[in-house]
Amino acid sequence: MSAPVISVVGLVHVRDGRLLVVRSRGKGAFYLPGGKLEPGETPEQALHREVLEELGVGLVDVASHKRYLEPAYGEGPDTLVDMACFTGGLDGPPVPSGEIAELRHVTTAEYAGHPETAPAIVRLLADLAAADLVL
Repeated sequence: MSAPVISVVGLVHVRDGRLLVVRSRGKGAFYLPGGKLEPGETPEQALHREVLEELGVGLVDVASHKRYLEPAYGEGPDTLVDMACFTGGLDGPPVPSGEIAELRHVTTAEYAGHPETAPAIVRLLADLAAADLVL
């Protein structure tokens, strides 16, 4: 039997060497703005919808970045997350809304120092740091 896989999209938005991450109400780990696809949505449509719902802003200059297949944070030991990442700009200042409790711009070390981390975000930050995109 294969492991269950949760397909999600995430926004990779870097400003001043820091990655934008969000934390849902009731959760400990920060992750990328984004979420699960609705039936019939393309990954890019889901990204636009999720960012508007979570941050109250639209996206500009969206481009495909990379996919990550990692253990899913908070979903059980065998569940994986398939995270399709996109880069893009925001058309205004992001404000946590809906299920989002807070947002931060983090460096690799700041994220790693948080008590709870999502494996896919740890991998993404390592890749971004290796490309000198984040501190």
